Amino acid sequence: MVQQTSIQPSAPWLRLDVDDSDWNDAEVSSLVRWYHQMLLIRRFEEKVLDLANAGLVHGPAHASIGQEATAVGAMSVLGTGDRINGTHRAHHQVLAKLVNAQTPRGFDPLGDAFNPDMQGSVRGLMAEIMGLNVGYCGGRGGSMHMRDDASGIPGTSAIIGGNLPHAAGYALADKLLGTGNISVAFFGDGTMMAGPAYEAMNIAALYRLPVIFFAENNLYAVSTHINEQTRETRLASRGPMLGFRGIECDGMDVVAVHHAMREARRAIEEDGGPVLVEALCYRFLHQSGARPGSEFGYRTRAEEDAWKARDPLATMAARLKTMGILNASDLGTLDQRVMEVVNNAADSLTEMSGNALRIPDHLWPNPSDVDNQIRGDLSELKGERFLEVEDVPPADTKPVKFMVAASEVIARAMEQDPRIIIMGEDVHRLRGGVSGATKGALERWPERVLAMPIAENGFVGVALGAALCGLRPIVEIMFGDFCLVAADQLFNAVSKVRHMFGGGFPVPIVVRVRVSPHTGYGSQHSGDPSGLFALYPGWRVVAPTTPFDYIGLMNSALKCDDPVVVIEHVELFPSEGPVPADDRDYCVRLGKAKIVRPGSACTLLTSASMVAVASQVVEETGIDAEIIDLRSLDPTGLDWPLVEASIRKTNRVAVVEQVQRGLSLGGRLTQEIQDRVFDYLDHEILHVTGSLSAPVVSAPLNRAALGGAEKLRAALQSLTATGG
Repeated sequence: MVQQTSIQPSAPWLRLDVDDSDWNDAEVSSLVRWYHQMLLIRRFEEKVLDLANAGLVHGPAHASIGQEATAVGAMSVLGTGDRINGTHRAHHQVLAKLVNAQTPRGFDPLGDAFNPDMQGSVRGLMAEIMGLNVGYCGGRGGSMHMRDDASGIPGTSAIIGGNLPHAAGYALADKLLGTGNISVAFFGDGTMMAGPAYEAMNIAALYRLPVIFFAENNLYAVSTHINEQTRETRLASRGPMLGFRGIECDGMDVVAVHHAMREARRAIEEDGGPVLVEALCYRFLHQSGARPGSEFGYRTRAEEDAWKARDPLATMAARLKTMGILNASDLGTLDQRVMEVVNNAADSLTEMSGNALRIPDHLWPNPSDVDNQIRGDLSELKGERFLEVEDVPPADTKPVKFMVAASEVIARAMEQDPRIIIMGEDVHRLRGGVSGATKGALERWPERVLAMPIAENGFVGVALGAALCGLRPIVEIMFGDFCLVAADQLFNAVSKVRHMFGGGFPVPIVVRVRVSPHTGYGSQHSGDPSGLFALYPGWRVVAPTTPFDYIGLMNSALKCDDPVVVIEHVELFPSEGPVPADDRDYCVRLGKAKIVRPGSACTLLTSASMVAVASQVVEETGIDAEIIDLRSLDPTGLDWPLVEASIRKTNRVAVVEQVQRGLSLGGRLTQEIQDRVFDYLDHEILHVTGSLSAPVVSAPLNRAALGGAEKLRAALQSLTATGG
């Protein structure tokens, strides 16, 4: 007979409630301080909305009015060294964290005034929301992108779900570096429906990372009710579903949130993380701005009134009066003190012009700085030892295969720098992953080779968080097309993080991408994403052609404080070339191209597997072409002096690529060449590349989809007007 047995989750899932005894047991000083912080957040956001209504906030103002208890209760168990992030609605969490970092021990809100540092944190956040140069990110982040690493805020993310992997990455760094700190990712109920949320929670569970995923369930994702988002509306269930603790609490009660967070921290310290906390709460206003949601028709005034009756600020004030902790005069004093702090901040950022407020000109960022801090100046490589293969006597070299060189240099770098870790799918198996590049690391540093689930967007985001907090991750992407799966993290996050947060900090992440368009793996496993990365100037893009160059470029990438993507063409894997017999520590300069064959008839700009094709075709045709291996492909870091000098000499140029036309770099490089050396060109710029289609499985169609010898031969003949 069929039997059905109820299966329970392996991890606890609980609802945590508090009563009067828990309020009575709380320290009086803590209760007063928590109320004061909630009041500060409320008055701060009301002032921000006033400024927005006056036209002094450029961009959205996502107020968290009604949700103050979640931020203050959560922050009550965090120290300055603990890290947080949030999403577009993070004023309340960020303000509490900023002020706490500057608050001296024993601060009495009733008797003590804000010191200059505390006042400065309020002013700095307000200035950032207004887009001013005295904001924490110089005005580039505004309301949605806020960072102050010294206060434990590596950076918020406006992309739904994007911040959870980052917080898992902070926690990974804390775990591997032994700091004892924890991290917290704050997000809303809508984020719980996003794929990156589950990817991050699963990875954090796999590695028992010290991170709390804090869901503020305010019932609405913009205007979509939780019942319209998911069948299982109890969001704390997602923790046990993935094997870790889930705690539900009343997000309108600061003491309840405090106890939920205290229990979460205890669980992490005793059992390992992560923990999911779901705080049931309500935002009193619409998604953005000062109007209530009922004015937009997606919720009723009766619903709003019912929740406003549980206003965490009003109910706490009433409770503190009943408990005899604060009287009406005390409450008035606290409100007056808070308003002074908020008004002082606003007054220092505005001035009267006639009957209207305006922002003084000196507080606006300089428009000429708009492109500053997209990436660094490579000064961190200044003292490194740079070599080219010609610098090494042949007697001091030995032949090494391309992937052996990769394995050796990565293992050697990990020996020298304990901050380097490897992350990717199957990197811990198959004798060094699918390409063999992690073989040496596995043999020597297995604990730093971290297997990832099939979740590229998740683990790239984890790597970014780890890179922002002290590690130097190497991420392996198994096939180039999979970069599109991770596009949000690669391009919305990694590429932009330094610039949008004002710069001044490293983003040391290396992404290795395996490219194999010739192998017949079909349209979804054959792409070369070099051109895609080149669209985002925060990335440096390198494509090694020889084992020697792989060692040198990888060493430079691992010492670079910018994100670097290393394009690895599978065609090159079995190739062999000379490298120093006993040296894996040298560097090859980023942004330095190489003349593979000098010539005078025309210039061929190429890289990676197409270098050998170009050399072969030039040899066969007898055309005196100058072949340049670009090595660094990002247009803002390309070796333009060498390229321009060659074109001025030959007056003719072709960009030679293998990739399908839509993903190619050629269009961008053609534009740059015309801008730079148009007067030296005696012929239109030619572009050798693949077809419009992606590569497919059928061998003849696969070859037709790619740039190759036949297409290059035709271009050379046209370019030089010879019969070849």
